[in-house]
Amino acid sequence: MLIEDYPPHHKAGFISIIGKPNAGKSTLLNALLGEKLAIATAKAQTTRHRIMGIINSPEYQIVYSDTPGIIQQPKYKLHERMMTYVKESLADSDIVIFLADVQDDPLQEPELTERLSRIIQEKPILLLINKIDLVMQEFAMARIESWKEKVPFTAVSAISALHLFNIQGLLDTLLEHLPIHPPYFPKDALTDKPERFFAAEIVREQIFLNYEQEIPYCSEVRVVEFKDKPDILAIRVEIFVERDSQKAIFIGHKGQMIKKVGIAARQELEKFFGKKVFLEQHVKVEPDWRTKQASLDKFGYD
Repeated sequence: MLIEDYPPHHKAGFISIIGKPNAGKSTLLNALLGEKLAIATAKAQTTRHRIMGIINSPEYQIVYSDTPGIIQQPKYKLHERMMTYVKESLADSDIVIFLADVQDDPLQEPELTERLSRIIQEKPILLLINKIDLVMQEFAMARIESWKEKVPFTAVSAISALHLFNIQGLLDTLLEHLPIHPPYFPKDALTDKPERFFAAEIVREQIFLNYEQEIPYCSEVRVVEFKDKPDILAIRVEIFVERDSQKAIFIGHKGQMIKKVGIAARQELEKFFGKKVFLEQHVKVEPDWRTKQASLDKFGYD
């Protein structure tokens, strides 16, 4: 169908989801899409890339961008690249969703509230207070008022992304502010990322779920083989850490840890792709890869 065939009142736009690490941005994206697209764990900084998720109907197309958590003082070049994704998403957006954990106190975030106040001069910002199922209603309402005193948000809502509370109401609000525009992507599109990207992300999610301390943060996954055969999907990945000692921890005694990660990742890959998966993993050392531009380029942080 040609662009001209869409009704004149068709709406389309880009919506950037931003917030501090561990606010629940990826969980919100998955809730809005109605299926799991972005990996989500209880650990901060799980998301490292900008991931677009697309919702289509005959009347509209919404392009959501899940982004890494805002880091005020990046420690590594990796963090700097992650913050570039946030800036790019904000620059492209028609609407911004600022997602705040209900425990986040705006009085402790002067730089962030000042930044939001500048952004709202250019485009609508919706404040979403997330995880309200974990606190009393009076606390949640007081937190909302605290944020509103600092930033003149376009709209404010309290949600639980995990439990899908108030998600439909959020969609209605977003559609009110979405501009009239033809679709930007084909109507059957779900995301801008290739299948290989999600294969790597699913393996990386299991690393975050199964390891503690520095291992999840010093690890990176690269898909080096992706063969989609009629009866099975064969995937080979390389998992990089920064030091030999980390490699030993990652593999575990007699290979028990890497085997555990592999089994869990394969199960999730089969759910995602809807077919049998053969997963092969190799652990390698890439010294200080988070600080080196060449390593980041190799791992797809372009």
